[in-house]
Amino acid sequence: MTLRLLFSLGLALAFAGCGQEAPKPKASAKTEAPKAAPEVVVKIGQVSPLTGPQAHLGKDNDNGARLAIEEMNAKGVMIGGAKVRFELVSEDDGADPKTGTIVAQKLVDNKVAGVIGHLNSGTTIPASKIYSDAGIPQISPSATAVAVTSQGYKTIFRTMANDAQQGKVLGEYALKIGAKKIAIIDDRTAYGQGLADEFEKAAKAAGGTIVGREFTNDKATDFRAILTSVKAKKPDLVFYGGMDAQAGPMAAQLKSLGIKSKFLGGDGAQSVEFIKLAGAAAEGVIASSPGLPLENMPGSKEFKDKFTAKYGAIQIYAPYAYDATRTLIEAMVKADSTEPAKYLPELAKIQRQGVSGPISFDEKGDLKNGPITLYVVKDGKWDTLETVGGAAPAAEKPAAPAPAPAAEKK
Repeated sequence: MTLRLLFSLGLALAFAGCGQEAPKPKASAKTEAPKAAPEVVVKIGQVSPLTGPQAHLGKDNDNGARLAIEEMNAKGVMIGGAKVRFELVSEDDGADPKTGTIVAQKLVDNKVAGVIGHLNSGTTIPASKIYSDAGIPQISPSATAVAVTSQGYKTIFRTMANDAQQGKVLGEYALKIGAKKIAIIDDRTAYGQGLADEFEKAAKAAGGTIVGREFTNDKATDFRAILTSVKAKKPDLVFYGGMDAQAGPMAAQLKSLGIKSKFLGGDGAQSVEFIKLAGAAAEGVIASSPGLPLENMPGSKEFKDKFTAKYGAIQIYAPYAYDATRTLIEAMVKADSTEPAKYLPELAKIQRQGVSGPISFDEKGDLKNGPITLYVVKDGKWDTLETVGGAAPAAEKPAAPAPAPAAEKK
């Protein structure tokens, strides 16, 4: 029995001596942490007047697009298996058509995947041919002239109603507020003259009489000679087709000359800057703007809070520039490609809910069912009168929950 016990103890000691911990195998390629997805930079162009009399509007567009880019980069967008970092390439066209074509070609040469802009119809129209020839999608948040989308290009879209719609609402409203004799002034730009033409057609159709048609330019600030001529015709209402840089001084000079006519303008005049430029003469001025009032836009509160905290007061078009940028990126996501030829079909058929309202385009690239809102300056700020047209908010599928992030190794 003693021998058996000693034998057992010997075996136990032998196994214990051999029981050294085996070295751990090196991690194979299969057990390594997955590599992060590659990151690619995708350039999106933005064009507006960043200098000159309309710079405040141009920066409004630029900041709206910039906010959308920053949000999408913070969110993280995967397209074609790669993480995309969007880069805004902003150009200044000075609201000049010739400069507009130069910067459009510059963006094409810079290989942007899409363009937000231009702000003005007069720059958007010639630039759109350059983008069309290059196959680059373009969404304007503010160019409202009918001619913008009537050229037959498949690459042009816009996120607000056009001047055929706006001019009709304005012309009919002029008669609604009792104006029978109407004088029209425009700035001879594609936007100003185009809107004035549409206004004139609608006002005449509603029974109004045009007692005079005058014109200026988009750089002028002294309108006394024109207004003196208008005064002699004793109109009930003066309509101006153009931007706030001219509409503001014009309204002030109208009052200083003792002209009692009502003053009416389009979206180019419906800005914070107009009230500043017109001073006391702004009170009672009426203007329209495509789209809903900011406070009635589906995503207005969150957008306004973010935008104003970062950039200050919204002028006019920032929500539409924001929506244009988000719409462009969503089309890329749907196509799983940032190549213009591949995501353009998705852009043409897109249906989404934007900050400004439902966004979808007709066969020309015009926003479907775009509303027009009329405003009046009351107590030094724009007050809503009424909204004409528009569509119910687009139904959106609930967003799929984001996958849980992988545990980070310390």
